[in-house]
Amino acid sequence: MTPDLLEFDQLAIHLGGREILSPTSFSVARGEFVCIIGPSGCGKTTLLRAAAGFVTPSAGAARRHGVPISGPSREVAFVFQDYGRALLPWRTVQGNIALALEAAHIPADQQPARIAKVLATVGLSAHAAKFPAQLSGGMQQRVQIARCLAQEPELLMMDEPFGALDAMTRESLQDELSSLVRTTGLTVLFVTHDLEEAIYLSDRVIALRANPTANKPSLAAMVEVRIERPRDQLLTKEHPEFLRLRRELYGFLGHH
Repeated sequence: MTPDLLEFDQLAIHLGGREILSPTSFSVARGEFVCIIGPSGCGKTTLLRAAAGFVTPSAGAARRHGVPISGPSREVAFVFQDYGRALLPWRTVQGNIALALEAAHIPADQQPARIAKVLATVGLSAHAAKFPAQLSGGMQQRVQIARCLAQEPELLMMDEPFGALDAMTRESLQDELSSLVRTTGLTVLFVTHDLEEAIYLSDRVIALRANPTANKPSLAAMVEVRIERPRDQLLTKEHPEFLRLRRELYGFLGHH
């Protein structure tokens, strides 16, 4: 059995006197791609931030390799939705990627090779000297992903990274991300509002509910996605199991 990389043990979070996340427990195996869905305000991003060490739990614990998470780690990379604000406009593409290496104190003479490697991985080798304003939204998001890859994390957190992109760019990046994860063996925790995106990308979908109570805790559903990889934007979405999962999860989201 693949050992768990990440574990949520009765994790609860209160902010401003309100219970954002009721005691929630589940684990994420090494190499697993897990998507988190749910209505606005249900605590998806807050859960992600707790797993990244940005938010301190009010009760319970989040653990990585069995050790309580007490703060950010270079083993964990975080891709934000707002790629425009995540990049420094006065730095080139390679300069933005270098930020991760500078923070890790990688010697300057070792940085060019690592930057070239991740640029090739995300298909931006020809754009290394450009500034963010010279890139499309999809390319800017690729830069943010490349910067995360440069730090060579074992766990990638992604908070609606494709939500602001047009449909065709989003689908292209979904396929690139899926290929990247298969190649690198990264473990991914991915927040999205897009139900089809969650099913298409993940090995498992975690559904959260807003306004949890004792009788209706935050964790509402946990669904395995047993659809073969690699997946196809057209054929996979016509697969009977994909349609079944979509109906099941849509029923949950529609109810909430």
